[in-house]
This record gives sequence, C-alpha cells and structure tokens, in this order.
Amino acid sequence: MFHWKISEVYGKLMNKIRKEGIIMNYLLVSPNFPTSQESFARKLVEKGVKVLGIGSESYDNLTDGLKNSLTEYYKVNDLENYEEVLRGVAFLIYKHGVIDRVESNNEHWLMLDSIIREQFNITGVKPKKLDFTKYKSKMKERFIKAKVPVAKGRAVKNIRELEKAIKDIKLPVIAKPNNGVGANNTFKLISKEDVEDFKNQWDQEVVYFIESYIDNGVLCTYDGLIDSKGEVVFETSFYYTKPTLDLLNDSLDYGNIISREIDPKLKEYGRNIVKEFGMKERFFHIEFFKLPNNDYIALEYNNRIAGGYTVDLYNHTYECDLFEMYADVVVGNSPKKVKNNYNGVALSRRDKYTYKYTNEDIYNRYSKELRLIDRVPEVFATAMGEWMYILVDENMENISEMMTYIHEKNE
Repeated sequence: MFHWKISEVYGKLMNKIRKEGIIMNYLLVSPNFPTSQESFARKLVEKGVKVLGIGSESYDNLTDGLKNSLTEYYKVNDLENYEEVLRGVAFLIYKHGVIDRVESNNEHWLMLDSIIREQFNITGVKPKKLDFTKYKSKMKERFIKAKVPVAKGRAVKNIRELEKAIKDIKLPVIAKPNNGVGANNTFKLISKEDVEDFKNQWDQEVVYFIESYIDNGVLCTYDGLIDSKGEVVFETSFYYTKPTLDLLNDSLDYGNIISREIDPKLKEYGRNIVKEFGMKERFFHIEFFKLPNNDYIALEYNNRIAGGYTVDLYNHTYECDLFEMYADVVVGNSPKKVKNNYNGVALSRRDKYTYKYTNEDIYNRYSKELRLIDRVPEVFATAMGEWMYILVDENMENISEMMTYIHEKNE
C-alpha cells in the first residue's frame, strides 16, 4: 500500500525514547478548519506539547494565533491525496521525531487521521476500528450489543433490497446514506409516491440505510470526552428544538438546549455505548430520539466533538474550557471538574426573516445571561443560520422566554 509504514519494533523503540523525556509531538490535520482547531493548538502548547500542522491552506492565510501555536506547518496541494499527505507526515517525523497523536476534529478527515496513525504506528483509532463509527448499519450492531434500544433498519444496495426492506420495516421510513454525515442526502419516505421519487433519484452507487421513521421523537444527544483509560471525564446532553432534516429542508430557526440535569436513563445508555465502542482520548457525540414514553432510541455515534458552536455552548453553560480539558487528557493530567449551575441555549437567526428585536435589543434585555452573539461563517450558514446567540440561566422557564423573544418576527 504505502512504502514507509513504520514497524512495531520502531514504534516500541520510539515509545521508550519518549518516556525518557522527549517532548510530545501532536499533528493537527487541517489546523485552520474548523476554527476551533486554533484553540486546541493553543492549549496543547500551554501544556508543553509541540504542535505540528498539515493542510492545503496557504501558510500566509493562517491566523497569527495559529501560526504562533504551530512549530511547523507542512502545506500539501490536496488533503484528499493520501500519498502526498503521508510524504508530508514522513518529512515532519524526519525533522521533529516521532508523532505521538494525530487529530483533525473534523468528520471529513477522520479516515485520513486513522490512515496516518496506521502507517506511522501512532496511538489512536485505526481504519478498521473506524468502520463501526462510519457506517450506520455497523453502529446499530454496536448499539444492540450495548443493550440500547434502536429503530428497525437495514442497509440496502439496490432497488430490490430497498423494496424488500420497506416491505419488512413498513412505511414511513427514513432513507440516509449508510456512510454519511448529518442529514445530507436524507429522505423521508411516507407514501408510495415518495418511494418512487427516491428510486428515481437514487443511482444505487451509494449504499443507503433504511430505518423506521420515529414520529413525535425529540432529537437529543449524549456528548462528552473520554480519557486515556476509556473513562468519561466530561458528559453533557442537549436537545434540538427542530429536527435536523427539517432545518435543512425548511431553513428554520432553531435552538440547542442544555438542561442542568442529564436524564439518568440517557446517561446509562450513553455510557453503555461509550464502553461498547471502546474509544479513548477523544470526544464523542451520540444522537438519540427521546420517545413520548420517556425511553430513548439510539441513532448515531459520532467519533468527534459536536460541530458548529456546540463547544462554545458547553464552555459557557458549564463555565469550563473543553480545549484545556482535552489537552489535559492528551498529556495524562486529570481534567478539572465541571459545574452544572446553568441551563444553556444556542439560538439561530436567519437573514431571510425580519425579526422584531435587534441584536442591540437582545443585548440590553439579556446582558447578564448573554454569552455570545456571532455572525456565522458562510460555510455553516445554510444549515445553521447567519446569526448565533448563546445564553445561560438557572431557570429553564427563562430559557424558553429567551427563545420566544429572540425568534419573534414582525408580522
């Protein structure tokens, strides 16, 4: 496959050298995106870690803060070109010594991260173990092993298998790529006409996962950070005020809400899943549906931190610094304990609507509760909206009032 795969003997030798006091080398893949990478880099450097970067962005276009955190940046023409990337990693190892950790914090590059780890015998998730965090059919197998409820579903490769699955599962169903991110290319099939439309659009080159449509379910999460022993050292949960698919299709406002208390049943399910997946030294983001009977159905395991402004929501709600907590996990320290004094909410606004109250109105009314007003980067705006607001309060009723106020529109 690749010609410079490092042997286990070499890896053990370098581990011995590392224990004798050599500084830890940490490689950030695509260090300029997402922008939170800069915060990870800065906190790692503060813990005494040497941070290297590899990406396709020009060095001149990196922020000054990121430049100051990176000991060296290696530019490639295309991160999709694995041969080119691995040559770059080999050069960085030649110049700086063995690399101890590799991370992108980006769903798109998780496979690249794992290939780099495998080729250079670096601690962390390898490609084979990544499979059951990529494919929804394999996730479901793990959920079942963890004794967590799931919706009925199966992967289909062609029209014949699709028809058989729908006959067995029964309409309505959700059809989503078996290997896909978020709600992209996802279809809600309620009627026979919907099924025929989907057949006409599906080229059968992408394997789809067909799953029972859950009506009246509230989309929620169990998220957190795992240490080097596989123990959860930070945990939280938020729920969506609108389903992700509806947000994309209808360009809606939404809110992500963190309650001060995590439902014990959700926490139990989440911890069982974390144990079954067996990950270490990384974030996780697990999606569930909460049912009207207060039980849960596991949907997806994401082997990364939640995207967008979610890390900001965590930090403000818990008055913590997850970037520093992660850096502590990497270097073997125990992260600081977090407080749960507040409920938190991240709210969106879209330029397509005319709202009753201005940003200045919001600031004046909620100056004590408001933690962030920010213009959303264009790359996220289609899904999230153009404006983001984060607020915290001890009282959940006040959170509801904030949502109503910020989302109120002119007639």
